[in-house]
Amino acid sequence: GLPLIVHTREADAVMGDMLETAYAAAPFRILMHCYTSGADLARRMAALGAWFSVSGIATFKAAQDVRDIIAEMPADRIMIETDCPYLAPVPMRGRRNEPAYVGHVLAELARIRGWSLAEAEKRTEDAFFDLFDRVPRP
Repeated sequence: GLPLIVHTREADAVMGDMLETAYAAAPFRILMHCYTSGADLARRMAALGAWFSVSGIATFKAAQDVRDIIAEMPADRIMIETDCPYLAPVPMRGRRNEPAYVGHVLAELARIRGWSLAEAEKRTEDAFFDLFDRVPRP
């Protein structure tokens, strides 16, 4: 009954096929952790009801392709993360990442989606509690 957390790199077709096959046999919740894969896999996973987490990569200058995909993710299934100790967001890039930097990721998500910071915070918090439904809401 727990979500499957998937971190995939350079295996979009294979990962999509594996997850679709497994999901067809017995549906489960999926979190595409630190999502930087392609738009096709994002669409395939969104069709399965997957959630997506956005990391500091979204703030990187050369990551426009990632930002384009974030703009199309299901609005109610996006979370933010640090992926600590890696992937510190701009302006902390090059440092050891830490949870205190997640606000930079939230600000970039809000900018990409055209949300206020308060709306981005509410949406990502709701997405977290929807996915991790065993964690009691405060």
